[in-house]
Order: sequence, then C-alpha cells, then structure tokens
Amino acid sequence: MGLAVLVVVWIITFVSSYFFISKTWWMPPVASTYGPAIDAQFQVTYIAMGIVFVAAQVALGLFAWKYRDRDRAQVEYSHGNLRLEITWTILTGILFVGLNLMGQKIWAEARFQGAAPGALQVEITGMQFAWYFRYPGPDGKYGPIDPKNADPSAGGMAALGVDETHPDSKDDIVTSTLFLPVNREVDIILRAQDVIHDFYVPALRFKQDAVPGLLIRMHFTPTKTGTYEVACAELCGLGHYKMRAEVHVVSEQEFAKWQAERLAEKQ
Repeated sequence: MGLAVLVVVWIITFVSSYFFISKTWWMPPVASTYGPAIDAQFQVTYIAMGIVFVAAQVALGLFAWKYRDRDRAQVEYSHGNLRLEITWTILTGILFVGLNLMGQKIWAEARFQGAAPGALQVEITGMQFAWYFRYPGPDGKYGPIDPKNADPSAGGMAALGVDETHPDSKDDIVTSTLFLPVNREVDIILRAQDVIHDFYVPALRFKQDAVPGLLIRMHFTPTKTGTYEVACAELCGLGHYKMRAEVHVVSEQEFAKWQAERLAEKQ
C-alpha cells in the first residue's frame, strides 16, 4: 500500500508541475507597461514555491513508503523537533517577506505614485451587475455624483447618479465599453456603487478591488491595440457572472474619433 501511495503522490506532483513549467494555462500575452515586471514576479514566486512544493510532496511519498504498515513493525512516538520547527518557520518567513519586498516596487508604482500630466482620465464604477466607464470630456472635470439618485435600470449617466444639470457634467461620456488609446497613460479612479467588486483585465495585468465608499487611484499604459476581456474577480451576488465588459485599445486617432462621436451624440 505504501508503494502505491508513493507512486500516486509522485505522479500527481510531477504532472501538475509540468503544467506550470510549460505554462499550459498561463495568462494572455502582456499588453501593458507593467505586465513584464508582474510576470517576472509571478515566475520568481512559482519557482520558489514550486521547489518547496516538489520537495514536500517527494518527502510525503517517501514517508508513505518508509512508514507503511508492516508486520511486527515497531512504533516510536515523537514529541516533535523544536529546532526543526523553528528552522522551517524562519525560512518560510524569509521567503514570504522576500517575495513581498521584490514585488513592492511595481505595486507602489501603480498605486501610490500619481499618473504623469496629460494622462487620460477614466472613472470606472462597478455595480450589480455591470461596469460603467466615465470620461470627463475636454474640460477634464467630472460632474458631481449623488449615489442616492443612482438608477441602475436607467443606464448611462443616470445609472451612476450624475448630476446632469451641473456644468462639469455637460461633456462627460459614460459607456459600458472601455476605449483607450495605445501607448498613453491612463489615470483611473475605481469605485463601487453597492458591494465590493474587482476590476480584472488579465491581458493588462490589472486587478484591483472596487470598494464602496473608497475612490481608488491607479494608472497604467496599454502597449498593444486589441480587444481585451474585463471580468469581476470578486463574487458580488447572483448576477456576478454577468459582470463582463471589453477594453478596446485603439490608435490615438481612432480614440479621438470615437470621443468626438460620443460628444456629438450629447448635442
């Protein structure tokens, strides 16, 4: 029986490790400036944790074989090894703190450092069960929002509770699809209307919770034109599966044309 357990454990260990090494189920190709650094952090983490995982599972298989049930086998009771427990606790702490420090720079750049002047401003709002994207228009100012007046069934600016009579709201653009110009930094304000959502775009390596009552600032720069999927990565209710949208990264000229068409519709 011990040999069977050893074989099964080792087969599962090495087969599952192969899928990680070969990147069989890896994320889509990178399409943002932060992507390569994030992928590099993923790789270091997978290598470090992979070594620990394989070592632990190989030892598990060996122990299953060594301590298998045998006739007249003597059993010894152990109270544990304090020195060994302290050692692996310290090593685990060093590993996790080290990985955290390695990823701190890219994390801080996206969240704690402000976007450069001239960045495109976009407000992203999650609500049950849709994403809304608001652009401040040529004046660069968002119209005020009163969540008490929000009407999700109405769609558009009314869904967000935007005061459409305010001068700053006259050129606001609200859409259900995010349009971005390639190679231009995007300054994002992320918010939630009702419960916690999570704005996740795998291709852009962008993932951040949207929390009611908080305005979360982040920024990134898309580097490849194309259409990318947006998903909500936080279970937010029975309609969670419907919280999907698209990001269209286009040329600067195409974006300017799209923006002009949206503004013309408001006239």
